[in-house]
Amino acid sequence: MSNKVYAFETDTVWGFGCSPQDDEAIEKIYEIKNRDRTKPLILMSNSLEHLLPYVENPPDEALDLMQKHFPGALTVVLKKSLLCPDSICAGFDTVGLRVPAHQGFWTLCDSVEGKVLATTSANISNEPPCADYEECCEKFSSVATVIKPNPPKAPSGAASTVVTFYPEFKVLRQGDVALG
Repeated sequence: MSNKVYAFETDTVWGFGCSPQDDEAIEKIYEIKNRDRTKPLILMSNSLEHLLPYVENPPDEALDLMQKHFPGALTVVLKKSLLCPDSICAGFDTVGLRVPAHQGFWTLCDSVEGKVLATTSANISNEPPCADYEECCEKFSSVATVIKPNPPKAPSGAASTVVTFYPEFKVLRQGDVALG
């Protein structure tokens, strides 16, 4: 999967992803999006168990929240472990984790080594994410492998809720999952 960037449908928006161990592909995602290097990527998988090695000592409250809302439109930010590559964290000592509720994404994860992808939304920074497969192909098929959804399940269009537990619990962005 060297230097391989995927574009794929999720339960919220279309995304870009690559192996978290592939620094060249990570750099390619930043270039495709014209993304500020101070903005981190997140890790997504089809199972929480595949994501946990990338974080250090998650608090019980975080584990409970993830078990309750994964799969779903929730991103949980935790202290990263030594396994988590610095190239996706933009200088932070934390990393976001998410398990989307989307069968097509789960199948993609099953096909990649480690079953984890470093991800972000499929768009040019400060523009809306792709709305569908056709738009994603039109804009990005020359720079990414666009995965055709089968069957297509239109993303909600709403961003995931983002919470952090480091150094303490805080809602960073309110999205589809209501937390207070």
